[in-house]
Amino acid sequence: MTDATVPGPLSGVTVLDLTNVLAGPYAAYQLALMGADVIKVETPDGGDLARRLGTSAELNAQLLGISFLAQNAQKRSITLDLKTPRGADALRRLVATADVLVENFRPGVLERLGFGWDALRALNSRLILCQVSGFGQTGPMRTKPAYDQIIQGYSGMMSVTGTDETGPLRAGFPLADTIGGLAAAFAISSALAGRARTGIGTVIDVSMLETAVTAMGWVVSNLLVDGHEPRPLGNDNGTAAPSGAFATADGMLNIAANKQEQFELLCALVGRPELVADARFAERESRKTHRAALTDELETALAARPASEWEDVLSSAGVPAAAVLRVDEMLRSPQIRERGLVHELPFPGGGSDEPLRVLGNGIRIDGAPSAPRLAPPLLGEHTDEILATLGYSADEIATLHEEGAV
Repeated sequence: MTDATVPGPLSGVTVLDLTNVLAGPYAAYQLALMGADVIKVETPDGGDLARRLGTSAELNAQLLGISFLAQNAQKRSITLDLKTPRGADALRRLVATADVLVENFRPGVLERLGFGWDALRALNSRLILCQVSGFGQTGPMRTKPAYDQIIQGYSGMMSVTGTDETGPLRAGFPLADTIGGLAAAFAISSALAGRARTGIGTVIDVSMLETAVTAMGWVVSNLLVDGHEPRPLGNDNGTAAPSGAFATADGMLNIAANKQEQFELLCALVGRPELVADARFAERESRKTHRAALTDELETALAARPASEWEDVLSSAGVPAAAVLRVDEMLRSPQIRERGLVHELPFPGGGSDEPLRVLGNGIRIDGAPSAPRLAPPLLGEHTDEILATLGYSADEIATLHEEGAV
């Protein structure tokens, strides 16, 4: 039997991943990187929808879409048709031996399949059930379908992204899905810690909408506390100035001179010390009021050098600054390479001589990066292996295949 575990804080924890596409699979991937044995339970007729999503039509056709490859390494795959009696029975056996079950069906679907919380708890009183959905398990929108785009728009995220002329805009990646997945992984880890004291499982309700709203932090609090209506500010940080993206000789440079001493040092380093005494810029609040004029003054000075040079000059002196990079530039950066964020795995099923490159999670434990060791699984790759551990004989496994239950 393949050892699917990575030594880590969650070694010995078994997670059943009944999720699709991103938020749920991303949550389960974080648990896998922390050492959990994650068993991905998929439908026999195509599995996770993400297997057919990605920029490569060839990989989509092989049920290895890049969207799937990105967050399903270090998992094992079993196919089960939960609408068949034998398929449902196999899941019951899995539940009896598991620590966690993660699902992102629409609210009510798990119950209709016969696996509501009461049924699951009867099978395993120690089980932690994490339900990830767009709007949560309660409320008037609970049954509405939702993807990241829907949540970004409904949460208000899009209304504060871009500028007055270009907004509302979505973030250029599935931000709401990712935040929801991180929240689910955090909640599950917390529940496992709680269960270590009580011995009793729990049910977790993760709303992507609500986790997206909480991630907006100050933007929402400014309205709640001060009545300040949020608006899109483009690349500017509304809490301070100069704090945003600035044009240089060859590209954009992020500068966050949020403190008075950082502003004064910035002006000196770019050769404009007189800006400190300018009444428009002398104090924090006045700089915010005259943000556009200050940006013009600074960009005139920054035009003398490329972004990379200014990054070195400013950051080495204590002014937070870094070039705005493309994704390919970021991946080549010495910082990312030194930290070991990208990991190489054999391509699933030996379908390519080239290694598969996937991301870890940016967390190091005892100095080592959280790295996957197993390639993302082929659909049902570990079905027979997992069934055998549940006590099924070879003949019983063959019957399950013949009946289409797996």
